[in-house]
Amino acid sequence: MGFELNRFQGEVDEELVCPICSGVLEDPLQAPVCEHAFCKSCITEWISRQPTCPVDRQSVTSPQLRQVPRILRNLLSRLSINCDNAQYGCTRVLKLDSLSAHLEECEYNPKRPLPCEQGCGLIIPKDEFKDHNCVKELRALIHTQQQKMNEFQQEINEQRFLIAEQRREMQLLKDFMRAMRISNPSMRAIADAMERDEVLRWSNSLQRARVTRWGGMISTPDEILQRMIKRTLTEMGCPPHILDDLMENCHERRWPPGLCSLETRQNNRRQYENYVCKRVPGKQAVLVLYCDNAHMSEDMMVEPGLVMIFAHGIE
Repeated sequence: MGFELNRFQGEVDEELVCPICSGVLEDPLQAPVCEHAFCKSCITEWISRQPTCPVDRQSVTSPQLRQVPRILRNLLSRLSINCDNAQYGCTRVLKLDSLSAHLEECEYNPKRPLPCEQGCGLIIPKDEFKDHNCVKELRALIHTQQQKMNEFQQEINEQRFLIAEQRREMQLLKDFMRAMRISNPSMRAIADAMERDEVLRWSNSLQRARVTRWGGMISTPDEILQRMIKRTLTEMGCPPHILDDLMENCHERRWPPGLCSLETRQNNRRQYENYVCKRVPGKQAVLVLYCDNAHMSEDMMVEPGLVMIFAHGIE
């Protein structure tokens, strides 16, 4: 809908009036051939019922509508109009292109958002202050938040159920593959190949990491730290059949010969840079997977790989 004519100072050229609502054009658009101009909302609603120009009935569709010429926009912007809040006491007369900016700050705007100074601090429209009750509003706000929390908790429970179902299915598949290995030797090679491919795909999805201070390697990480990293690996999509082995290999008792003592670690220090490491997000730890490190000697690697935990020095 356009602006009411009686809000303007002086006469308004008929070219600036919408043929549909008879108000001054608001967000004007024009037909492509006949170039008749209309308020955006007016012509959009009209075309939704009948795809023709309201003036000369030429065919027109919404995608064909286009902006009016700059000269028409300039003429509109120079019109002088009363503030929307004139009925509430505002006496300002503004250029049309300044109206929207003024309305945001107009002190007479009944919907102007203001902070409550009675204690609750909520932002409420000016015309609602007389009926505002801090306790009632805060209770309503708390009720709304509780509903959102309940909905969020329900979503969490649903996600947990789905995760549990996926884990159950993975365990069933794992048990099936184990049974096939035992009962059918020809299936053992196929199952092993499938598991190797799964680990390789997972490794390729991980981001490379670089250890800057190998001297910070923790050889005997505590149980709490191990549980945190194990949870992170699970969230990263670590194949279940290697998860426990990886976590066992984060302790020096399972390290390969080249890392099993402080003396060997010192002697093999130069070889560390040859490891291909993958990042464990949010943790001072890296994965050194066997599939990525076939170039390393046997005394520096174990299957399926190592979880190396550091006090510092990860990029």
